[in-house]
Amino acid sequence: MANSHRPTVGVTRARQGRSGRHVLWVLLVGVALAALALFGAWTWKADDLASTEPNNGRETADARAFNAPEPAPINTSPDQKAASMQTPPAKTVQNPQ
Repeated sequence: MANSHRPTVGVTRARQGRSGRHVLWVLLVGVALAALALFGAWTWKADDLASTEPNNGRETADARAFNAPEPAPINTSPDQKAASMQTPPAKTVQNPQ
């Protein structure tokens, strides 16, 4: 077996990657391409985004389109407040065998 004169490097040093200009250029080009892609997608869909409904479905006419009934008015009588504050009894779950 031949004796080689290679320098020994620690495990941590051997696992570390190099940093420098190559990594910087890859990072910069990647970020620039991502920003360009996002800007391109935004300009491509800008007209579609601007043509959305301004009320976002918060009108009563929008609820009628789904045949949804009007919500019941909230009754704030003291009797209903007391009834709503009571906790319902706990349900017991039986284990089927």
